[in-house]
Amino acid sequence: MSYTLLIEVADKTYNMDFHCRFMLKPVDDIRIRPGITVSELIEQMRHGGGFTALYLGKSVEVLREMIKDTECVKFLSFVGAPIGTGLRGVITELIREKLFDVVITTCGALDHDIARSLREYYEGDFWMDDEELRKRGYHRLGCVLIPLENYGPTIEKFIQELLEEEYSRGLREVCSSDIAYLIGKKIEDENSFLKNAAENNVPVFIPGILDGAVGTQIWFFQQKHRDFKLNLLRDFDKLSEIIFNAKRSGALMIGGGISKHHVLWWNQFKDGLDYAVYITTGYEYDGSLSGATVREAVSWGKVKPEAKKITIHGDATIILPLIASALITSNE
Repeated sequence: MSYTLLIEVADKTYNMDFHCRFMLKPVDDIRIRPGITVSELIEQMRHGGGFTALYLGKSVEVLREMIKDTECVKFLSFVGAPIGTGLRGVITELIREKLFDVVITTCGALDHDIARSLREYYEGDFWMDDEELRKRGYHRLGCVLIPLENYGPTIEKFIQELLEEEYSRGLREVCSSDIAYLIGKKIEDENSFLKNAAENNVPVFIPGILDGAVGTQIWFFQQKHRDFKLNLLRDFDKLSEIIFNAKRSGALMIGGGISKHHVLWWNQFKDGLDYAVYITTGYEYDGSLSGATVREAVSWGKVKPEAKKITIHGDATIILPLIASALITSNE
């Protein structure tokens, strides 16, 4: 049996009355059985999860509706660090399954995708001695260990060879999405998100492309070839065409920073996102963008007031595989 509960709260500070209407439903116990699927588990979490699990279940509902909306342009944004982990495979699968139309990310994502496509990363631990790791020639990314030679020198060689090849063919100007496409065409690793984006005509935009190894290598290359230019305004031309032709738009945003903000920034020009799911470990009380919920973005016109929107607080390396599994299996 369901009941309707009307809650009224008078906030005299802002001289507003808030009216919240809830349909009361009983909390169901989550029942685990042999052979249960991820989709079935998340469906139970939707009705039996009293905390973060509730929002995980709701996020799948929002994303399924977004994916089925054929008139919706779907954005996927993420920070660079997950590409240095096994989460790269999940992001790659979302792109391979054509669940998203546009990717916005950071230079670090390009760096890690190149490095992992050519060399190995290794398991580590948060509590390892970083001074000792430096002496032994390792970078540490959370619980991931990266031999120095598998990162900087590997990326440098790859990018310099790529740019020399394209320069010899007459290329003199690129934007960030051009760079992402060229890298994706050159990489042979089937697990590369850039390779799969290039093969599926999913543009990848990197608004902060100079903030990382790939961006630094572009600068080094330009020191030798002064007529070679990086023109980020061409990315704006492409994004404006996508946004202004979109009837509706939605986004799955993994982590905050520039990749999240770029999605929100561009969608304000069409009165905001119609669907928005955001995964973060940040909290809004420090005033950071990474901690800001999608609800806050409504006040900026970056998410519509009536949008289907969910913020999930938690570790994306745990949350995203569950969401992706539910989406992909339901999309088959």
